[in-house]
Amino acid sequence: MSRVVACMSGLSAALVFAVVLPSVTPASAYDVIKVRQGGTIEGTVTLDGSVPEPKAFSLITFPDPAYCGRISNGSGWRLLHDFVVGHQGGLKDAIVLLEGVEAGKPFEISVPLIEARDCMFQPFMTIVRNGHAVEVINMDPVMHDIQGYETSLEAGARVLFNSPLIMNHQHRRGDIHATHDHAPGASLVGPIYLNKGRRTFYMQCGFHAYMESWAMAVNNPYYALTDAEGKFSITGIPPGTYQLVVWHPQTGPGTTRMVVVQPDGKLREQLSLPAPKGNRTVYKVMDSPRFAPESLGYPVDIQPFVERQQ
Repeated sequence: MSRVVACMSGLSAALVFAVVLPSVTPASAYDVIKVRQGGTIEGTVTLDGSVPEPKAFSLITFPDPAYCGRISNGSGWRLLHDFVVGHQGGLKDAIVLLEGVEAGKPFEISVPLIEARDCMFQPFMTIVRNGHAVEVINMDPVMHDIQGYETSLEAGARVLFNSPLIMNHQHRRGDIHATHDHAPGASLVGPIYLNKGRRTFYMQCGFHAYMESWAMAVNNPYYALTDAEGKFSITGIPPGTYQLVVWHPQTGPGTTRMVVVQPDGKLREQLSLPAPKGNRTVYKVMDSPRFAPESLGYPVDIQPFVERQQ
């Protein structure tokens, strides 16, 4: 698993949390060539099992409860929906990629942009390239704190970096009803360098624990991120035999299968990832005076006018 270093405008802002991808070979040099008779792989990724309950966070236990409560359940709780499943069981934000493609079409990845907006990192999942840049901006009138974590099977998780993301002063401070019709705050931009074997990283706000963002580094441009119905499509694949990998940050190590792409061929793949079993978090919504806004001793008006979470 690789370590990710993001030096953003002189700040050591990192985004890492490594996860094992089964039987994935180390990254190698990739050459851009003209692909003739390229094939296509498309399909759907589903969640095998019941959709886990979202993680719940009492807003009064974190800074800025009124502003961050713009998105909440109406009872003072912020929910982290890290599993989004469509009506037919399709899983959103799963990464599908091909390993073993050494030459093919060019990359089309621009500098990934992650926004802190309404106390939420968007997007939840990002694709990056090793050695290339990532950009993080703050759209909120509150301060965020970027924390990065590294993990391995041998040593477990450890903190790598902790860097502030200053508040956006162009947003009307104190007006929780203000919209995001304003310029973004100053960008934090920096390159990401991954050590051999590490492919994924994780970003969390140290002030607001319900803010998460994940990313994976790819070795070639043959990848896709599933949509709201779990669908994906990878095109222009050079004919050959490859390893098809599907991964989601909350379903364990992921799964792989071998595929053979014929000239001008089209493969239809139905993939699935196992839903976590048991109690995966200690955070659950509780109807308790301990977590009521009144327990703070001063008035706090938490109104979910941006989104009332279910």
